[in-house]
Formats: sequence, C-alpha cells, structure tokens
Amino acid sequence: MDDKAKILLVDDREENLIALEAILSSLDQDLVRARSGEEALKALLTDEYAVILLDVVMPGMDGFETARDIKRRKKTRDVPIIFLTAVNSDPDYAFRGYAAGAVDFIAKPFDPWVLRAKVSVFVELHNKNRQLREQAALLREQAAMLRARLPDPSDGNP
Repeated sequence: MDDKAKILLVDDREENLIALEAILSSLDQDLVRARSGEEALKALLTDEYAVILLDVVMPGMDGFETARDIKRRKKTRDVPIIFLTAVNSDPDYAFRGYAAGAVDFIAKPFDPWVLRAKVSVFVELHNKNRQLREQAALLREQAAMLRARLPDPSDGNP
C-alpha cells in the first residue's frame, strides 16, 4: 500500500496551482490538481484525500458551492477543507467558508510555512486514522478466527 496521502489542490488559475505545488512538494505527498469545483468533485469520486485546498473565487461553481457538495456526500463529508482566497474586505467570506464546512480559511498571499504546517497536520491525522481503521479491521478478523475455533456452548459439548 502506498503510504503517501493525497492532497487535492483546487484552483482555476494555473499560477496558483504551481505555487501550491512548490510550497507543498517538500511534504512528499501526492498532490492532485483540479481546475474547477466540478473537476474536484470528480476526483473525490475515485480517491481518498487527506485534505482539500480550495479556492473560493472560481468561475462556474465557486468554492462555497463545491464545499457544500463535498460535505453532502457520505464518503467525503469528513475530508478537511482549507479555503484559500485573495484578501477580501467582506467579513462574510470567513463566515460563509466555515458554514460551508471549512476547517480553516487562509488569505492569499499566504505564508508558505504556515500553509505547509497546517497541511502536514491534516496529512498526519489522515495517516493515523488510516492506521486505526487497519488495526480495527485486523482485530475484527482475529476475533472472527477465534470465535470460529471456539466450541459452540449451545451444542452441549464441553
């Protein structure tokens, strides 16, 4: 199994995707690009992601709509979303971001060290949760094997 986590980078601007990849490449995880909300939703159908970096202002489906769709799906509702947006004077933006399901809201231009640190925390949490799921499955399997070997007390045999 590949131990690298997938990080979904959603932005309609190529230069922003290049910047995100440059900042996050040192984390040595799988960085997956999406150029629109629709493309992000498609990517989420096939793979599991540790965290999503989502631009707010995009043509067509904006970041808020995309986040709402992500949070509506059972498979993706627990994936953390960090909104990225240009500094906006509208104080409503942060509220709308959190209401749509974001775990964080970072204004551009952002500090690369802060962004990398935040993303690495979510990657670590994702990996720990994956380990816990694997251990729980192994324990269930071992318990089933033990039950299969034990005599059935209802058949009256000692």
